[in-house]
Amino acid sequence: MSQVLTLIAKPLTDDHVRDARARLPGDVSVRWLAPALACDLLYSGPLGAVEDAVRRALVDAPVDLFCQENGPARRKQLLVADMDSTIITTECIDEMADLIGQKDRVAAITERAMAGEISFADALHERARMLSGLAVAELQAIYDQRIRLTPGARELVATMKAHDAATALVSGGFTYFTERVAAAAGFEHHQANILKIADGHLTGAVEEPVLGPEEKLAALQSLAAEHGIAPDKTLAVGDGANDLAMVQAAALGVSYHGKPLLTQAADARIEHGDLTALLYFQGYQIDQFNS
Repeated sequence: MSQVLTLIAKPLTDDHVRDARARLPGDVSVRWLAPALACDLLYSGPLGAVEDAVRRALVDAPVDLFCQENGPARRKQLLVADMDSTIITTECIDEMADLIGQKDRVAAITERAMAGEISFADALHERARMLSGLAVAELQAIYDQRIRLTPGARELVATMKAHDAATALVSGGFTYFTERVAAAAGFEHHQANILKIADGHLTGAVEEPVLGPEEKLAALQSLAAEHGIAPDKTLAVGDGANDLAMVQAAALGVSYHGKPLLTQAADARIEHGDLTALLYFQGYQIDQFNS
């Protein structure tokens, strides 16, 4: 059976490739996806044991790697992505809390929720209550001044769309931000929680039902069905416990600089690089990237 091990680093050196290649069985061919950045090592043999051996060999090197079957299912046709700390570099709710002097308290709750220590819904309601009274007009300033796309986000979305994939931003955050982030990154669809507003200010409540882990999973499944996409052509990426269900359900579930709970469960993990790693994992070469 033909397998492929993808290596990604900045830079990816000949030593990295040599050390990985030495752990692969039989004849190995090297295909560079981006000079000094990413390559595929093609071989015949097992998956799990090989990936573990290469990780041990490169344990001190800042190299992301992933081993999979080298077949047509490698290219995915559905991308479902988390927003906060995945497609963008920050947590929107923490930045909202900063305006009312509550960032440390809210960030601590966010951290516990993303680590799976407390229920996502309980954490969301508690944090939303702390935002009561915040003017809606201030949310645009947060977006303009504090929200930045993660490196590689535009390239990931644009490249997959150029190859006829459906793309969706599905967040446990708020539609005020997913609407804007989805437009900036190029997503076709977005889903998130809706903040309740009265007289131009947040009431401290969110509309039910809350979009949490099970709703993210449902979004993945419904989008695949809507677009007629086979289960083995789905990709999900996130960073926290509320992404666990959709990441486990996707054919390629990726932890992006994620919490340990998610990283341990994901098919692949990105610990050093940016979101273009998801394109390299699918076998795209850098000259095929769109932005």
